[in-house]
Amino acid sequence: ISDLHLSLSADKPMDVFRGWDNYVHRLKANWNRLITDDDTVVIPGDISWCMHLNDAVLDFEFINSLPGKKIMLKGNHDLWWSTSKKLNTFLEENNFDSISFVFNNAICAEDKAICGTRGWFYDLSGEDKVVLREAGRLETSILAAQKTGLTPVVFMHYPPVYNGWVCEEIFSVIKKYNIDCVYHGHIHGSGFNNATAEYDGVKLKLLSADCVDFCPVP
Repeated sequence: ISDLHLSLSADKPMDVFRGWDNYVHRLKANWNRLITDDDTVVIPGDISWCMHLNDAVLDFEFINSLPGKKIMLKGNHDLWWSTSKKLNTFLEENNFDSISFVFNNAICAEDKAICGTRGWFYDLSGEDKVVLREAGRLETSILAAQKTGLTPVVFMHYPPVYNGWVCEEIFSVIKKYNIDCVYHGHIHGSGFNNATAEYDGVKLKLLSADCVDFCPVP
């Protein structure tokens, strides 16, 4: 499940948007109904509205209190995201022991290796350096997943394909390593209708919280 957009310690309520009423309660109820401590939940971005990592403690406390192990990736609104060292130190100092990050690495979960990156949008010009950097991070993460000997499962925040547009630099990495499915977020509301289900043999599955009724997707 992606795009939780938590604001437990930030003044950024999401219930001003249609369909987001009482969303934290709905998310918690669905999560507790579906997830056990033996499960792993991947959250590919837009997790907290906080601007700085230390300000996001309440949002992380909420996530850490939920059942299961959680693996996070960066979204475009996760401005609190920092270096791997600072992120992991933050987890250790606050005893958030059920949370880990995918950031130029891969994390084993049961018989899968979770990998991926934030990505970048398909229709933004003048951002070649960002696109190439994200393509490189995706490749690094997939290679790390392959080294585990487990099946790589790719998560991204931005969809590599959406409504007929393709981020070629990133999609070429997906094809190079024969990835057959990419799970992503970022898209909300009526944008759900334009989400691409499959492109060139690759399935694309949208996980934004409001698009999946605030229920983690098996």
